[in-house]
Amino acid sequence: MKLFSFLIRYSRRTAVLAILAGAVSGASSTGMLAVINAALQRSGASRQTLVWAFVGLCLLLPLARLISETLLVRLGQDALMRLRMQLSRQILASPLRRLEEIGAPRLLAALTDDVPVITNALLTVPIICINVAVFVGGLVYLGWLSWQVLLAALGFIAVGVAGYQLAVVRAMGYLRRAREHTDALLGHFRALTDGTKELKLNRRRREVFADEVLQDTAEAFRRESVGGMLIYTAASSWGQALGFVVVGLLVFAMPAWLAVSAEVLTGYVIVLLFMMTPLQVVMNALPNLSRANVAVGRVEELGLSLKRYAAEEPAPAAAPQSAASWSGLELRGVTHTYRSEEKGESFPLGPIDLALRPGELVFLVGGNGSGKTTLAKLLVGLYAPESGEVLLDGRPVTDENRDEYRQLFSAVFSDFYLFESLLGLDAPRLDESARLYLARLQLAHKVEVSDGVLSTTKLSQGQRKRLALLTAYLEDRPVYLFDEWAADQDPLFKEVFYYQLLPELKARGKAVVVVTHDSHFYEVADRLVKLEYGKIEYDRSAAPSHGNRPPQRGEKRVVLQD
Repeated sequence: MKLFSFLIRYSRRTAVLAILAGAVSGASSTGMLAVINAALQRSGASRQTLVWAFVGLCLLLPLARLISETLLVRLGQDALMRLRMQLSRQILASPLRRLEEIGAPRLLAALTDDVPVITNALLTVPIICINVAVFVGGLVYLGWLSWQVLLAALGFIAVGVAGYQLAVVRAMGYLRRAREHTDALLGHFRALTDGTKELKLNRRRREVFADEVLQDTAEAFRRESVGGMLIYTAASSWGQALGFVVVGLLVFAMPAWLAVSAEVLTGYVIVLLFMMTPLQVVMNALPNLSRANVAVGRVEELGLSLKRYAAEEPAPAAAPQSAASWSGLELRGVTHTYRSEEKGESFPLGPIDLALRPGELVFLVGGNGSGKTTLAKLLVGLYAPESGEVLLDGRPVTDENRDEYRQLFSAVFSDFYLFESLLGLDAPRLDESARLYLARLQLAHKVEVSDGVLSTTKLSQGQRKRLALLTAYLEDRPVYLFDEWAADQDPLFKEVFYYQLLPELKARGKAVVVVTHDSHFYEVADRLVKLEYGKIEYDRSAAPSHGNRPPQRGEKRVVLQD
């Protein structure tokens, strides 16, 4: 099974030692039966020998079991931690476009559903290994008592195993399909939480979503899960019944065609009845193992998919140019095709020719769907061009140095994520600098910062965007990109953003790219770049005032104090 190969792959030595310790524990259990059977039958061994053997096995059995379980628990948890970290690092190293194609529900299903399933199954692995060892040890002892009787018993056991295996294959199909429905369920749950307002405002939409969309997927998941579990339950009952059938045949039918001593027959009955418990334990654990087997396959499939696209960690020497000394950035003949997996449509962008220099303020404008955000992601290195090239000071940006190239940018996208702490910022006097910017962004009365941790992020969308701008300020990168940043700001703070914050960044030598629809602020820019249907319609200079125009009649200019 994939679960066991997963464990062995992470630590073959520990797995082998754990299995050997489990085998010793199982052999000790079987030896205990042999000693008890010999004492009951008053065999040739002396009573003192049997007593010492019993005492030794009483000490060896729990010790071997403890060693086996300890090794396997540590192995399982270590492997699980490494799996989580490996998957997380592969997600972080994979291209953004690939992650968008995979989809958040599938990624979340792997991290939140598959990983716990694997964890629960790993907890049963020590018990399974020990019970398998007990079962195998019992078979060895039965063969020592009488190999002829063992062959007959194995024939019946083979029939039971074959029938059970057929059921397992069928049940695995059900569980695999149930796992596939999990991705869809997580997608619906995200719609449930993210779209609560829209669902509450429209009763018909809410009813269709709950009674058809969510209900159908949940019902499909339930149906496949129940089908798989019922097959396992039936197979387990069949296996238990077969065990009693074998015992009955040995007691009632075997003496009729094969001379068997009472000692051998008694030993067989005791051992077979004893073996039924570990066999039942193993069969009851198989559904969890099967779910974990499916989960490991899905995680590894996702991991390999991500690994195929993940770039190698770049060495610092691979940087196209140091951040402090760059003088020009250029997109030359860049194209990119945005494909929608759900609709089967594609949107071509480019070829794009665009240049950017330090101390330049560029507005990227155009209608919805014209490709502005896609171009922004190409510019900052989140997307790789399908053709053409990105040049920094004449040097091409490649897969080897793309991550280093991205370190030139601070960006606030329209679908930004706001962390609760200032992660990755180790500047001296960080808290003091953050407080100054909070005051400038009119947030000091709502948010405090201590040891790089924000007191709250539960603010309005416009205020949350200001906190995202705070992080961008503190990063102090050479190039800033804002994607519809002002869309959620009140008119007063829009003026602050366009007439004060942007010119200040420009005055500090920063290159600033602003994706915007605010046409009445176009004059602030040095250049206007308009996109239409994925192509640049024009790239021209803006009005000459460059943000220094006087206030118009009825307009109040806002001045913030540092």
